[in-house]
Amino acid sequence: MVMDQQAVLQELCDGVSAAGMMGTLERLQHWVKLSGSAQEMESLRFVEQRIAAHGYRTEILLHDAFISLPGAARVVVEGRDLTCITHSFSRPSPAGGLTAPVVYVGAGGDADFAGQDLRGKIILVDGMATPAVAARGLRAGVAGQIHATQDDHIHEMCISPVWGSPSAETLEELPQAVVCTISRADGAALRGRLQAGAALTATLHAEVDTGWRKTPILVAEMDAPGATGDDAPFVLFSGHHDTWYHGVMDNGAANATMLEVARLAATRRADWQRGLRFCFWSGHSHGRYSGSAWYADAFWDELERRCVAHVNTDSTGGRGATVLTGSGCAAELRAVARAAIRDVAGQDYTGKRFGRQGDESFWGIGIPSIFNSLSHQAENVGAVHGAVKLGWWWHTPQDTLDKIDPDNLVRDTRVFVHVVWALLSAERLPFDYTAHARELSGLLAELAGQLGDRLSLAPLNHALAAFEAAAARIAAAPLPPAAVNAALLRVSRALVPMDYTRGDRFTHDPALAQAPWPVLEPVRRLAAAPAGSAAEPFLRVSAQRAANRVAHALRQAREALEALHA
Repeated sequence: MVMDQQAVLQELCDGVSAAGMMGTLERLQHWVKLSGSAQEMESLRFVEQRIAAHGYRTEILLHDAFISLPGAARVVVEGRDLTCITHSFSRPSPAGGLTAPVVYVGAGGDADFAGQDLRGKIILVDGMATPAVAARGLRAGVAGQIHATQDDHIHEMCISPVWGSPSAETLEELPQAVVCTISRADGAALRGRLQAGAALTATLHAEVDTGWRKTPILVAEMDAPGATGDDAPFVLFSGHHDTWYHGVMDNGAANATMLEVARLAATRRADWQRGLRFCFWSGHSHGRYSGSAWYADAFWDELERRCVAHVNTDSTGGRGATVLTGSGCAAELRAVARAAIRDVAGQDYTGKRFGRQGDESFWGIGIPSIFNSLSHQAENVGAVHGAVKLGWWWHTPQDTLDKIDPDNLVRDTRVFVHVVWALLSAERLPFDYTAHARELSGLLAELAGQLGDRLSLAPLNHALAAFEAAAARIAAAPLPPAAVNAALLRVSRALVPMDYTRGDRFTHDPALAQAPWPVLEPVRRLAAAPAGSAAEPFLRVSAQRAANRVAHALRQAREALEALHA
């Protein structure tokens, strides 16, 4: 009996097995999967066996990655040892430790650093160790950082702002400070004394093993019927496999989700319009996304020609994770996300831009992406850091099997089944570039109001309006699906790098916060400059070039769509 696609989708969602996924986690929980370790490889071989059993071709790629594994740490203040850990990409301490005066810098924002001579000092920071604070510390010349956790747990972190393994150009951006995190109580005590005027000196000890090592990526793939060859399109579904400690939620549960999606999708391969490729990354936790960044670099040409979309998953099925509206998604895929979350969870996903996080290494190539971590804790869903969004156990030894809610794991996996199936089975790729255009239009209106008469955005707005009209026209036109899909790939290659990078398709921007359409940052700088300032004419030159870059991308995208009517 021939089933319509909605019935097929319902069948697949109904087929998600809690018992099967929990059985997978029973096995995965036994390995500590540090990047490049023997246990990681043993666990990955298990995953490979599972996915190969569903008919996927598999390969484990080994590549060199710059990995940092934190070891033992001590923080000593006035002869007292504080409970602490060090972090991935902290500098190891010198023999005898690093001893220096301590200066309090609040939450470690730009304003907290301003006006202080911090060279050679140890700073005390409220909050997690992050790439952003590490980058500010590097610029300020700090020798050490003590971070005071703001909850009751000390969380492992990777503090490098360099996305992927460092290049010759980015090597100098790696942290140069000894970095440790202490408990909230110890941090409050130090902060209180410093604010009261006490002069404190601390000694930091940190053992950190940083260097090049071989790390694995598991690639599993199945082609659509009759769609093989060097140019056959595919959907990329990825998640990291490496973990902190046993990492049952982060990221064992997401690996279980990937295996379940692979199992179910394979049962309906006859309905696929394009292939499906899975990638299980190493180096996410200990190499600042070194696995996905290497894969993007090593397979750039193939990905540029063939990959239609990237689905990413992280930390599914967490206990108490009831909110599914906080995950990122490209504007052109938000209708897909909205339908999946509405149909499976009954929640209204309105859309959210991605931050610079997760294994989102493919924006420069021009590949639109959907999701990362999907379900979050309700009480702190708007918080910045993952510890409160993903559960107090995140990046701690307590990320164990008891933190998984089987019902939540089924729900989250059904959302991913829904999304992957939409991308696999639709004759025409479900990309809505009118939504993409509307988002850019709102940004340009905001910038125009700030710029005044310092730079005209009229040419850019004209290019945007022409592109949006072309996108709306093909959405309603009865055109051959193959031709439409090829045009949409050209559109994504032109616009995604503008939307989510600074414009270089062959490098990776730092793992630091970026404003929407970061390629337009020179326009923002001009808008923020005092009118008539000495810097204004120079900023105008940069802003004009940025506007030209985006207008050119919009013209390329429009021409790809208009060629369908030629």
